[in-house]
Amino acid sequence: MRGLSMADMSNSASAIVAPWLVIIGIGEDGVAGLGDEAKRLIATAPVVFGGARHIELAASLITGECQAWQNPFEKSVEAIVARRGSPVVVLASGDPFLFGVGATLARRIDAIEMRTLPAPSSFSLAASRLGWALQDVATVSLHGRPLDLIRPHLQPGARILALTSDACGPKALSALLCDSGFGQSRLSVLEALGGERERISRQIASSFALEDLHSLNVCAIEVVADATARVLPLAAGLDDALFEHDGQITKREVRALTLSALAPRKGELLWDIGAGSGSIAIEWMLADPAMRAIAIEASPERAARIGRNAARFGVPGLAVIEGGAPEALRGLASPDVIFIGGGGSEPGVMDSAIAALRPGGRLVANAVTTEMEAVLIAQHARLGGSLIRIDIARASPVGTMTGWRPAMPVTQWSWVKAE
Repeated sequence: MRGLSMADMSNSASAIVAPWLVIIGIGEDGVAGLGDEAKRLIATAPVVFGGARHIELAASLITGECQAWQNPFEKSVEAIVARRGSPVVVLASGDPFLFGVGATLARRIDAIEMRTLPAPSSFSLAASRLGWALQDVATVSLHGRPLDLIRPHLQPGARILALTSDACGPKALSALLCDSGFGQSRLSVLEALGGERERISRQIASSFALEDLHSLNVCAIEVVADATARVLPLAAGLDDALFEHDGQITKREVRALTLSALAPRKGELLWDIGAGSGSIAIEWMLADPAMRAIAIEASPERAARIGRNAARFGVPGLAVIEGGAPEALRGLASPDVIFIGGGGSEPGVMDSAIAALRPGGRLVANAVTTEMEAVLIAQHARLGGSLIRIDIARASPVGTMTGWRPAMPVTQWSWVKAE
């Protein structure tokens, strides 16, 4: 069914439930790549919002007021929302709902009030140029975001499409590949896709030498791992050696069992209290890009180390709070899940954590000291939940032979807060 035209939209209260906002995807080919309906909507729009580049591409059609994106961008969002019910056109790159402005506007404006005419995304164009099946490719936006986000996707044989921020992005990305042991990976840079200046260049990451690149580019990576490459396995319980730590780390086997008890669910927020090296919070975030975590650590040195670990594991969004619990917990966003790995026997820590947890939320606490174990046994007697003991032994030399050397046992309490 044909949607409402701009002329059909009015400023009456009833029109607010009809599409007053039209979001149009535009490519590097500008007006030539637009359909007749998109051209008509732009030409009849009383106001057009978009980036300076988008407005320039559509300039021959625009007859109304032009509003280039402001800095900060939120100012433009407010300006669009203020025109609610009146006809507005927004120009966006390619598919507005793939790492685009459409998703940002949808957080403030209901979908029933929008109409979207997307163009092919840069990822779609890149996949078509390379002959790659898009459903089998990891797609990552590094536009205005840390390059470290690429790290979890660096799996041998993987194919990755990464949207960069500017002309310097491909070189920086090749340096990251080399530093991580993926220097033999094949890197294709696809510039200005769909436009007159479209160009595709292919390099090996370790010998990257491209200059004068277009600021609009997508990097296509065919991952090749060296023998020493930093490959992050997909299972829980990553090798302790992958983490920078001072011995204050939830050991690999215990960490795997702890992650299982924490039972990550998409989009949940974890508090990692007494985070040490940050290993629990980091693996929590690696479970899915939507996962969120706050690491609370009293030691400044360890807090800084957590930040470095988070970057090297490709989860730079991990929030690190330097301070001791329970004081450092005040004012933090309410958690869905809490892990207590250190400091849980300090006065007020356990009570504050239980009070902060959302109804239905989960709490897991590990103890290696008798003092903390006594706290967990008492909480189990008071609140119920599950109490287990984890004993791990590792084979090690005993003279000329081999024997079992037990690690410190861990007592683990798991509990779900009543709704």
